[in-house]
Amino acid sequence: MTTAFESIARGLQEAIDLSSGKKIAARTHQAAQVDVAQIRRDLGLTQMEFAAKFCISVSTLRHWERGDRKPQGPALALLNVVAKEPQAVMRALS
Repeated sequence: MTTAFESIARGLQEAIDLSSGKKIAARTHQAAQVDVAQIRRDLGLTQMEFAAKFCISVSTLRHWERGDRKPQGPALALLNVVAKEPQAVMRALS
């Protein structure tokens, strides 16, 4: 049990250090921020069409486009893929 506890404690400390902006030994990945409105315009879609195609609420999409909020986590990952390979994502989701 001591080993498990030490591992958990070490992971917690790394999480605290990372959230404080300190460098940690673990690898982390931060997806690039995207211009959601530009992606949508490049695809020639209305807000309603874009939201429906990519399973995003229209309200959330509008917040992202206005800059009130920023996409995070899986949504940010999806939008990065849509920006690079929109047709592949649309085929996968249809």
